[in-house]
Amino acid sequence: MNISDQAHIIWYVLALVLVGSALISRRFSLRSSLAMVLGWIAIFFIVLALFTYRQHFVDIARDVGQELTGAARQRADGDTLHIRMGPDGHFWVDGEINGTSARFLIDSGATITALSDDVARNAGLNVDPDGPGMAMQTANGTVLARRSMIAGLAIGPIHTADLPIVVSDRFNGVNVLGMNFLSRLKGWRVEDGEMILEP
Repeated sequence: MNISDQAHIIWYVLALVLVGSALISRRFSLRSSLAMVLGWIAIFFIVLALFTYRQHFVDIARDVGQELTGAARQRADGDTLHIRMGPDGHFWVDGEINGTSARFLIDSGATITALSDDVARNAGLNVDPDGPGMAMQTANGTVLARRSMIAGLAIGPIHTADLPIVVSDRFNGVNVLGMNFLSRLKGWRVEDGEMILEP
């Protein structure tokens, strides 16, 4: 038996002694005693769970707080942009299309940057609904998208112009920064849970 096992046994014995002494020092009915025992057991297991998984709870609280406030999700270091991985395991970044705010999923597996139709409309992009479309494979199957162009795209300190894109109402509100954006950068990489973009 190692020191850790001995410490756990001592912890359990002390918890039982505490509950037992509380019951002996007072006179309760059987129902009251049972309720008190169950209450102490519940308290004991809650404290044990909080102690055992304390780092997980800290991480979850930090992620939730940062998602709610947008704090530290992305930060600029000079012209370089650092983007923290989201709780879903993806990299999300806030940017501007022709001065209109938009949120993007960075996807190195996507060939071209894609916008949902509502974001394209809000940014005033010219999308010809009767123009030639292109079939795209997405997680929801094949969708028909229309070609367009972003005159000015800003992602933190990174700016680019005349970026070809596709637009569709089938992207479920998700905007994607694809390889045609990433290939314009000097470099990009993932380190320690951060994506680093260098213009």
